[in-house]
Amino acid sequence: MPSKLPLEIERKFLIAYPDTDLLDRLSGGNRSEISQTYLASEKGTSERVRARTKGGVTVYTHNTKIKLSSMKRIEMEDEVSEAEYKALLQRADPKCRTIEKVRYCVPVGEFVFEIDLFPFWKDKAFMEVEMPSEDTVVALPDFVEIIREVTDDDRYTNHALAKKLPE
Repeated sequence: MPSKLPLEIERKFLIAYPDTDLLDRLSGGNRSEISQTYLASEKGTSERVRARTKGGVTVYTHNTKIKLSSMKRIEMEDEVSEAEYKALLQRADPKCRTIEKVRYCVPVGEFVFEIDLFPFWKDKAFMEVEMPSEDTVVALPDFVEIIREVTDDDRYTNHALAKKLPE
């Protein structure tokens, strides 16, 4: 195993549905449409493919995550061709639906807050922020209304949403 693992350390928040005009301005138009499909994978591992379209250009990725804690995961992601993406879709997990979302990337200070809007929610959304370490202090932006932090709530992962929407 490599000595420096590719780690993703993030906090996640359930937020009230934000003002999309404000998000467009704050993100500088950094908005993309995402379609992600979870693949059948071994227990303890989450594997997905994603088509991310921004400015008319679509990029395809294959991602594997291994959970270390509620906040920290080993994450491996590779860009793939459209043909590889379509081939990987053949391994789609039949227990999961494809997740469609619009993502805004909003820079605030040294962090970028990713805000995901889903078509199945009209009153709430997700906000995530990646950090260099688990003890990093992050000042949350005042342009969103935070309902609650859901970093430790497994019902609010994208993989869980692909299976069932929480009440």
